[in-house]
Amino acid sequence: MDFRRFIGELDKQQLLTHIEKECSLDSEVANVLNALDGKTVMFEKVRGYTNKVVGGICGSRETIALGLGTNVEGIVHKMIGAINKPVKPDVVTDAPCQEVVESGVDLSKLPLPKYLSGDGGRYISSGIVIVNDKEWGRNVCYHRLMEIGKDRFVGRIIEQRGTDKALKKAGGEIDFAMCLGNSIPVLMAAATSLADEQDELAMANALEKTDTVRCKTVDIEVPANAEYVLEGRITSELVKEGPFLDLTETYDSEREQRVFQVKRITHRRDPIMQVLLPGKSEHKMLMGMPKEPTIYNEVNKVTKCRNVSVTPGGCSWLHAVVQIEKQGPNDGRKAAMAAFKGHGSLKRVIIVDDDINIFDPHDVEWALATRFQADRDSTILSYQPGSSLDPSAIYEKGQKTMTCKQGLDATIPFGEDKEEWKRVEYPKITLDEYLK
Repeated sequence: MDFRRFIGELDKQQLLTHIEKECSLDSEVANVLNALDGKTVMFEKVRGYTNKVVGGICGSRETIALGLGTNVEGIVHKMIGAINKPVKPDVVTDAPCQEVVESGVDLSKLPLPKYLSGDGGRYISSGIVIVNDKEWGRNVCYHRLMEIGKDRFVGRIIEQRGTDKALKKAGGEIDFAMCLGNSIPVLMAAATSLADEQDELAMANALEKTDTVRCKTVDIEVPANAEYVLEGRITSELVKEGPFLDLTETYDSEREQRVFQVKRITHRRDPIMQVLLPGKSEHKMLMGMPKEPTIYNEVNKVTKCRNVSVTPGGCSWLHAVVQIEKQGPNDGRKAAMAAFKGHGSLKRVIIVDDDINIFDPHDVEWALATRFQADRDSTILSYQPGSSLDPSAIYEKGQKTMTCKQGLDATIPFGEDKEEWKRVEYPKITLDEYLK
């Protein structure tokens, strides 16, 4: 389902919250999204604009599972299948995203929020950027863009990632297309860290058929059913970007970043603007969940992995729980080491048995309380490469961020009678006959 059809499906299942009151994009939309964090919200009336605005489309695992045609437990397995067996998208010549071709570029006409009063300006936070790497081909990923003029953004580009590598190979400037209002498969694929030679839109197409169309002014193919497409060039000009709230719910520092010059805007008729509330559930889901397949694949090399959860309490980036079926006495520690390899920013991982619900923090804590001893089951790795998002990490100018990593093996010792370690459950009953 494309973005628009998926919103309709959420509405049909009464999973879409409608806001009829007119709201301002200057913090008010963000405040409402924060109060309804985890829900998908449609703003019917946005002050100064005729467009509707939707946020929180990836705000919960349940919503993402619906968009992928699976259940919560099946998300990681569906993602792995698409990573391992991508399908090249078909290219069409007539696409909804080009129903309207704007004659000029005026970014002030786009309903873009300023989320917090301390933000550097109005931001696009939900858009995916597509560039063509000279060596590897198409690269698709997220970049936040801050409006700085009628046809200009400044965008955060992380060093040594896909766009940065492509820019350097191109000599410092490169054409781009940014797409807003994408399907769940496209959103999840764009958030997944694939190998350089892999195409994120081929992964999205394996999750669900995703046709592409060539842009009007740049030689880039984009999802045909996107709500908006912004075409242009990433220039060598540097401008200060930020402040902007990051995943850890702390402000990211201001930096000199590249200017994105917009040359053309195309969109669907009556386009719906997709927004993403920084630092909250949707931001966390799109950051953390796509790391679960990479952790799963590494753990599965050393033992039988059942599932993975990158946890919200760990900012959906720094902590994870891994469910395994032990094959040997040291599998808990092996799984922890493999998890750190699968996601380099991870600083704590808890390994549990397959009878523990990894999506229930109470169940995970119960496993720690009953199956874990700190002096026997902890692994501490001091001064390891970590995440720049971690405020507690060690920072030295010009050096990689360093941290301490902890693996906790909360599994039943191998060879023990599992029944003796399991929680005793009371029989389930139907309460109707007792509560008449």
